Amino acid sequence: MKICHLTSVHSAYDTRIFIKECQSLQRAGHEVFYVVPNVPDEEINGVKILGVESDAKGQLARIRKTTKSVFLKALEVDADVYHFHDPELIPIGLKLKGYGKKVIYDVHEDVPEQILSKQWIPKPIRKSVSTMVRRYERYASKRFDAICTATPYIAKRFKTYNPNTTTIHNYPLLDELSTNYSDKMDKTKNSAVYIGGIYVLRGIKEMVNATEIINKEIPLTFVLAGSFAPPSLEEEVQSLPGYKYTDFHGFLDRDGIKTLLAEANMGLVLLHPEPRFIVSLPIKMFEYMSAGLPVIASNFPLWKEIVEKNRCGICVDPLNTQEIADAMKWVINHPDEAKLMGENGRKAVEKIYNWETESQKLIELYNNL
Repeated sequence: MKICHLTSVHSAYDTRIFIKECQSLQRAGHEVFYVVPNVPDEEINGVKILGVESDAKGQLARIRKTTKSVFLKALEVDADVYHFHDPELIPIGLKLKGYGKKVIYDVHEDVPEQILSKQWIPKPIRKSVSTMVRRYERYASKRFDAICTATPYIAKRFKTYNPNTTTIHNYPLLDELSTNYSDKMDKTKNSAVYIGGIYVLRGIKEMVNATEIINKEIPLTFVLAGSFAPPSLEEEVQSLPGYKYTDFHGFLDRDGIKTLLAEANMGLVLLHPEPRFIVSLPIKMFEYMSAGLPVIASNFPLWKEIVEKNRCGICVDPLNTQEIADAMKWVINHPDEAKLMGENGRKAVEKIYNWETESQKLIELYNNL
């Protein structure tokens, strides 16, 4: 088939879209295009990346202008199947259905729940906007050929709209991040790593504050990689006392991420107990496991089931900095047990939580179209 993935938000090298989905479909024998804003046209590993220009500033401008550019480029491709990844592209998906095309909506997040904590939407209208988006998703999803969701929780809602709904988990590639935890034990520098979007609700302040606490007893570096949102948050975090123990790397490519994970003693994923986070399956947790790192994770029931069942880390109250610091200290003081946790996490990824298994579900979804 001639397949075209569409985004107005994500990057050209997005892990889920480009590295996993597009390349898996290309290897399965399909001709794959990927339309994405503000990049040059190029072909990587057989996937044809098509850039569209966009000078939109802010979310509303992007919705008005960038989506139109994405739609026009999509028409040029004239694909058999269009697979879009952003809720703001729902109108584009409906238009493509009008042209007689097969359309898949890839739902990465529970958008109505996400809206309830979006800072750029005025708080008094968030609930009504959330309700409006939920209704619009219901209306549109009935008309698409398939829905692809990142978690079973999201899939449960969409199956009531469209029975052709499949969960394609965003699990890590088996061979990308594998490391040997024994190598970490030989290092003299203790470190805990967090890689991903840097937001208040993702626990950045608690992680920095916990680093200050543990350094009163044990030297430990908090290794941080990603982008601050909003950008003003960076200055606020830098003012925290624990930031002097932080090694900030900014945004890294996949090779850079692998290097940091290979050098760390543990991985942190301490999202706040927001409704949308409690039922999420964060890719970074599984990437830490894939790299053989013990994880220190929020004590949400779903996450605890994964971490405790596989004995691959410690779950804590993400708002309790002392509890976070105590867990970090335990990992440093119990290297043999920490090594076993890392090995257990890696085994769980090899057996269950890997993209190779999920890619077969994606290919089957396309074959059934």
